[in-house]
Amino acid sequence: MRKLLLAGIATAVVGAFGTASAQAQESYTFALVPKGMNIPFFDFARDGCMKAQEESGGKFTCEYIGPGEHGGGDEQVAIVNDLIARGIDGIAVSPSNAAAMGRALAAAKDAGIPVLTWDSDVLEKDKANRLAYIGTYNYDIGVNLAKLVQGIKPDGGTICIQSGGAAAANHNERMQGIRDTLSGTKSEAAPGERLTGQGGWTEVEGCPLYTDDDLPRSVQQLEDILAKFSDLDAFVPTGGFPQFVPNAYEAVVSKYKDKLDKKELALVVADTLPVQMELLKKGLSLGQVGQRPFEMGYESMNALLKIKEGGDPPKDPTYTGLDVCTQENADTCLGQ
Repeated sequence: MRKLLLAGIATAVVGAFGTASAQAQESYTFALVPKGMNIPFFDFARDGCMKAQEESGGKFTCEYIGPGEHGGGDEQVAIVNDLIARGIDGIAVSPSNAAAMGRALAAAKDAGIPVLTWDSDVLEKDKANRLAYIGTYNYDIGVNLAKLVQGIKPDGGTICIQSGGAAAANHNERMQGIRDTLSGTKSEAAPGERLTGQGGWTEVEGCPLYTDDDLPRSVQQLEDILAKFSDLDAFVPTGGFPQFVPNAYEAVVSKYKDKLDKKELALVVADTLPVQMELLKKGLSLGQVGQRPFEMGYESMNALLKIKEGGDPPKDPTYTGLDVCTQENADTCLGQ
């Protein structure tokens, strides 16, 4: 009887330590959800996610999952709804459609799943459904793009802004930054007031252009607008869309390189991926305003892990910084 009792005690002790050990070694699964997995910009966020996973020592797995291509946001919402239904441990999402994603995240909140947004945020009224935003101060991207344009064309002129999706909060905020800076007035809300002469700037007919992150379409839009308005003073994409198809972009812009060299056309573009920096160095843009997508993926995963381990959410918002690059500082501008 005594042996049986001791054996039972031993089993209980081993079981207790085994449970504690399992809890200590619990591994979470966090999802990093981009707008589209075919967009090179998001590859760097994925790399940051994987780096954080590697450094965690097995504490979590990064699941990089999103629509094959960026669309109106319906597929992305469906993916997030599936992650919630699966009971995933945490979600970091870059919303394609701010309004639709904001509503979807209410279910994650009800399920106790921590959610962060990165790169793009939800609407103000839905921010209670996520814990924090990690990424760029998107309005400031627009401000810096506009400042580059003003430096090239100080007397104003005609401009075409090329954006992503009409419902993408981040691109609307960037457009607002461009418009506000060029007009010299602060608008009430994104995407700001259309330029009709304010500050000497006028948006040409048919603009802004919306690419919906369709990269070949973005190049075609660029080609068409430059052909239609031969005296256009500025073309400003709020994302790297046409430059993400570098050969096609180069084929179009090379025809206007003389205008760029003479500063007759202010072609400045958001983002500073390596392929874009090569285009800048070739003289095929006059400026790039870049985000830091690697940091977005890296910081989002580490923040989710901290939350799951009982720590506080990150500061809302948490900004990851910008890089403003020109042909003059192209070799030194990144990561300053």
